[in-house]
Amino acid sequence: MLSRLDKEHINDIIRWDVKNWKNALPFWEAHFSIKPGMHVLVLGDREGGLSLYFALKGCVVTCTELKSPLEEAKIIHQKYGLSEVITYEKADMSQLQYHDAQFDIVAFKSVIGALTESESQTGAINEMKRVLKTGGAILFAENSSGSIMHKILRRKFVKWSKYWKYNSDKDFSTWQKKFSSGSIKKYGFFGLFGRTEKQRNILGVIDAAICRMLPPSWRYICFGFFIK
Repeated sequence: MLSRLDKEHINDIIRWDVKNWKNALPFWEAHFSIKPGMHVLVLGDREGGLSLYFALKGCVVTCTELKSPLEEAKIIHQKYGLSEVITYEKADMSQLQYHDAQFDIVAFKSVIGALTESESQTGAINEMKRVLKTGGAILFAENSSGSIMHKILRRKFVKWSKYWKYNSDKDFSTWQKKFSSGSIKKYGFFGLFGRTEKQRNILGVIDAAICRMLPPSWRYICFGFFIK
């Protein structure tokens, strides 16, 4: 179990737009105690980054994808000698095959937008709550709708934007009301405009300096935790 993550760990966990999305990790840790031995369900983790994060924390991890986790996920886990402590399964977040109150944590990153209807997303959140133990947490980092500039950029350059549902503050608030407690934080403005990871890293430095001065409604990432 690692108490501190270095740059290589964080790059392998977050995978892209690292400077901005990595801020989810300290936010989660500040609000929920992730302990060795906890059972964690990671949804839509085809590249294995979030599963790696929880395995490094000493958790018992189930890494899932709608079809199956990519071979890339297993390779990244083998790099750290963790593939033997991670289970790989297919899972549909809309209809989870797990028992009630089976997990201490359910986690996902940039996943729920693939469910294009609000009703489907809310149904998935209900399923996650069902498989959580009392006192357990949903930990997530998702694409927020962001500013008008973000919407225009996504329509022009993001090929899946026609079907992806970028979530609004109302969506996150609706989900949060289903739980005993929770909180969200919005982050990032310029990072999304980078066309390469090098550009996104540079823009992420700018975001770190000025993001807090921008209205939350302009920010394109939402970190959150919900406690059952």
